[in-house]
Amino acid sequence: MRLLIARCSVDYDGRLTAHLPEATRLLMVKADGCVAIHADGGAYKPLNWMNAPNTLVCTDEEWVVTNPKGERLTIHLHEVLSDSSHDLGVDPGLQKDGVEAHLQVLLAGNPSAIAEGLTLVRREFPTDIGPVDLLCRDAEGQAVAVEIKRRGEIDGVEQLTRYLERMERDPALRGVRGVFVAQVVKPQARVLAESRGIDWVEVDYDGLRGLESDELRLF
Repeated sequence: MRLLIARCSVDYDGRLTAHLPEATRLLMVKADGCVAIHADGGAYKPLNWMNAPNTLVCTDEEWVVTNPKGERLTIHLHEVLSDSSHDLGVDPGLQKDGVEAHLQVLLAGNPSAIAEGLTLVRREFPTDIGPVDLLCRDAEGQAVAVEIKRRGEIDGVEQLTRYLERMERDPALRGVRGVFVAQVVKPQARVLAESRGIDWVEVDYDGLRGLESDELRLF
């Protein structure tokens, strides 16, 4: 990975045009060719970027990134403050939270805890943007994509929405519906899910494991 801190301005030409005026920014070039431009703020999201595959041509004055879609990102370098390269090696990938991973195992073994009549087709069903946690079929044979989180927030709904969009392109899955499952689904996530026709379900982790709740009950 190459990391460059520089005063730069940026111009993008493609589906639209955009301009970033001169400022100090972090330029990141990953081993896969992805180029991203970050400010010191805005959390993880870059100000602009170009995904691989692309072509990067670097000179002392500018970087020009182009891709097969005809998009062009030009980074004008006014002053370079730092330039370093690092070999990060092979990344082992994201390992899910222990509770979240165990929830997936428990629900794969008992999909009726999500909805009556569900049967499991496959865990970690692959799409071209990543695997959905469970692929099931309901009693009518309709495909059901299930995304499982420990805490159900808006990002999880967005993730499931992207999976559903990709799965809908497969004739064997067309008409697929989504279910967002978590121990607790936040109110904003519920609203977003419902607006997109996605069901949401809260599950009791201890109950799935067959443990008694420690809450006091009358009966």
